[in-house]
Amino acid sequence: MSRVLVVEDEPDIAMVLRMLLERAGHEVAHGADGRQGLRMMHEKRPDLVLLDIGLPVMDGWVVLERIRDVSEVPVLLLTAHGLEADKVRGLRGGADDYLTKPFSSKELLARVEALLRRADRASAEAGTEVYDDGTLRVDHRARRVYASGDEIEVNATEYRLLSTFVRHRDAVLSPRQLLRLVWDDESGVGADRVKFAILRLRRKLGWSADDSPIRAARGMGYRYSPPR
Repeated sequence: MSRVLVVEDEPDIAMVLRMLLERAGHEVAHGADGRQGLRMMHEKRPDLVLLDIGLPVMDGWVVLERIRDVSEVPVLLLTAHGLEADKVRGLRGGADDYLTKPFSSKELLARVEALLRRADRASAEAGTEVYDDGTLRVDHRARRVYASGDEIEVNATEYRLLSTFVRHRDAVLSPRQLLRLVWDDESGVGADRVKFAILRLRRKLGWSADDSPIRAARGMGYRYSPPR
């Protein structure tokens, strides 16, 4: 049974989310505002967070930032109006996916299950392998990333993205392939998620577009080219 934390201030929506998730077999905790949500995050240690952006006391953007400071837990943002700027800001801030209100129960559960599957798969892949090419080191046992000898804090999506690149090094991966391998999204829709995640990952690792081993293949996708 997976533990899901719902951080939502509208009682009716929170009740519907709890009902849907519990019927699907998940254990559900609820925070009615940002501060309560963060407190429940530390107390319950959920496997997934459903986070509303328009929260009282502390808004969802601050909550997302605080979560990413301490945890790689998958975060599914709930946005009220489907504004492009909100989606972009959420993905840049480390959210794993977003859902626009109003949403269907089927879509909600499909996205929840996809995020939980990705998290399980990433845990299963954390075996004995350690990748090290002198510039980048990925310790799959400890799920730690090092660039030029310094440990870099990455979130769950960034870790999966980097792991995918090093496992397929020198191969060009299209945005559609990356959406499937990293986000478990077979639709191929939303390639901006890939672009923004790569930009954020390069910045964290201290790489510019010119010297980054993660290179764009114009019109085709991206590849990780280790130093020779």
